[in-house]
Amino acid sequence: MKVDPVALRRPFLIWLIPAVWTVAFGLWGLSRQDSVWRDEAATWQVAQRSTEEIARMLEHVDVVHSLYYLFMHGLFECFGPSTTVLRLPSVLAIAVGAACVSLIGHRLAGTCVGLGGGLVFGMLPAVQFYLQEGRPYALVAAGVGISTLLLVSVLQGCDRKRSWVAYGCAVLICGYLNWLALLILPAHLGTLVWARAARQVRERWAAASAAAVLGVLPLILFSMGQSGQVSWVPPLTWHMLIGPAVLLTIGGLGSLVDQRAGRLSVAAVGLPLLAAPQIGLIGLSLFKPLFVDRYILFSLLGLALLIGSVIGWVVREVAHGSWNASRWVLPIMIAVAVISLLPQSLAKRSPASRVDDVLAAAEQTRRLKQDGDGVLFIPAARRDTMLVSPDAFTDMQDLALAETPEESGTLKGVEASPSQIRAAMLTHRRILLVTDATEVARPTKGERDRTKIEVLKAYFTLVSEEQVRGRRVALYESLEPPL
Repeated sequence: MKVDPVALRRPFLIWLIPAVWTVAFGLWGLSRQDSVWRDEAATWQVAQRSTEEIARMLEHVDVVHSLYYLFMHGLFECFGPSTTVLRLPSVLAIAVGAACVSLIGHRLAGTCVGLGGGLVFGMLPAVQFYLQEGRPYALVAAGVGISTLLLVSVLQGCDRKRSWVAYGCAVLICGYLNWLALLILPAHLGTLVWARAARQVRERWAAASAAAVLGVLPLILFSMGQSGQVSWVPPLTWHMLIGPAVLLTIGGLGSLVDQRAGRLSVAAVGLPLLAAPQIGLIGLSLFKPLFVDRYILFSLLGLALLIGSVIGWVVREVAHGSWNASRWVLPIMIAVAVISLLPQSLAKRSPASRVDDVLAAAEQTRRLKQDGDGVLFIPAARRDTMLVSPDAFTDMQDLALAETPEESGTLKGVEASPSQIRAAMLTHRRILLVTDATEVARPTKGERDRTKIEVLKAYFTLVSEEQVRGRRVALYESLEPPL
């Protein structure tokens, strides 16, 4: 009988150690030097609305994130808005995912595979990015980890009704957090086929999966009407396939150490979990550009499992020569990984890791403003600076805003006509402009934004400007007395 050289006397440590490790990794630099970028700003400002205002907004925009916004609304109501409350759910969710990887790896191949995979998951560069992100992708990964663990439990003999109910509920919740999470279903089907699951198991899986898909279907259909929100996603190109190709190559090599055909193994679970979402999203992107890696962050659970399998194989090989030496393999490999990834880890915990910083722009506005100043945002989406930090804009007038985001049921509000914006600008002596930093700014689009720029150039002079963390705050003063 083979004995695991890293076996633990207390089985609960198999999932607890990776969970605690991941939480510690996530709490490190959680505030990112008190910065919040534009995607997180959407979560922040929506979570502070009432449930009625959120429901109204979801009729027009972001319905795909409806469950997440309501969840964050509840947290903000209970604990107040802060970067910790914004990001801590993602930290805990990735910790749950790491615990699931550990339990799956342990059940399929032993302690060192489970511990290795669980410890590695939170260190993967892409996972580190979303480990500290106030968006739903980490929560989806946690749900996928739970559903995969339930599937493995069923395949190992726990084929009970409540297990399938729990599985269906986990998939359903994942779908409501982001319906692209349903790409987990072909991955699980691949596992069933690989492991040659019994017909009864396949039928029950099909029933649970169908129920989950039917439950998510209304959200999918409704969100189709808001597909313009992802119009920024570029069409699929060959260079965009390099990342998936690298991941699949690593995963494929990892599966070579445990590819028992017809049996439930790490390869049977991990490789489909990694490959199916990647290939599925590529396939969808051939019809509608959707290929964004964060949409399938959960596929990296499979990669972590396969890396854990490689770690387990190395431990076993070393154990053939020296039992004592094999006990140090896992700690040494994790230490080497931490040191190797340290530059990336530090980079991802800095404000520069994101496109911009809403809070920095708000603080700059606070320093430059005077009572009665006007303020403009180009593009209108940069109004998130004011929505996240309204106190920084006290006693200032938003010269372009006709309807607030809450009134209009939108993320950025509804702006007045170009002529109304022009007239409002000409009544002010000083105007602050909040826009993108020069190096990340896109060409100005829309008649309203062009009018703002034209009036500033014709009737105002630039007094000062500062570019801070991806945003530019510029102060203009009128060349003539205001009308």
